Amino acid sequence: MYSQNSIKIDTARRHELPRHELQQVICSLCGTEQEVRQTCISCGVCMGKYFCEVCKLFDDDVSKEQYHCHVCGICRIGGRENFFHCSKCGCCYSKVLKNSHACVEGAMHHDCPICFEYLFESRNDVSVLPCGHTIHEKCLKEMKEHCQFACPLCSKSVCDMSKAWERLDAELATLSNSFDDKMVRILCNDCGAVSEVQFHLIAHKCHNCKSYNTRQI
Repeated sequence: MYSQNSIKIDTARRHELPRHELQQVICSLCGTEQEVRQTCISCGVCMGKYFCEVCKLFDDDVSKEQYHCHVCGICRIGGRENFFHCSKCGCCYSKVLKNSHACVEGAMHHDCPICFEYLFESRNDVSVLPCGHTIHEKCLKEMKEHCQFACPLCSKSVCDMSKAWERLDAELATLSNSFDDKMVRILCNDCGAVSEVQFHLIAHKCHNCKSYNTRQI
């Protein structure tokens, strides 16, 4: 079971194991071929301290606190008691997010917008943004390190930007604007409001939520 992606196997013969289709296993201790089960019918050895009959998954490292979610249809890690399944988002989230996350239909059933790994089956930590979209925690951190603070999918702010907007207020107050008589319409990426504001070369502030995360329309 564990050699299909081994570096000892020729690259042309490496493959992904379709676990749900698995019907027979061979005990690595006594060599007995048998139906998928946790304990060998011949020598009695335990093939894995954690065993999922649905996913055909064996694992001796139970510190991962594996559990099977029947709605997701896959095994997850982190302990069943720490997660809940959101039927609209179609995935398991930490209970910390139960009453605070924004639901997005099939939120985890797409690729990470940064690295393009399929999030639903990813073993890397995933963050749920305030807008409800999902992204790898590591990818989000890299975004912030490069001063990118808007969701790659909907452009809403990925964190509280109020302090940044206050600093921008102070900076713009010291600059003269040679376009005082020019008005433009803007759309706020954060609240969705449309405002008519004085044109400025640097930024435009939403009249509704005071965000500078806007675009001219």
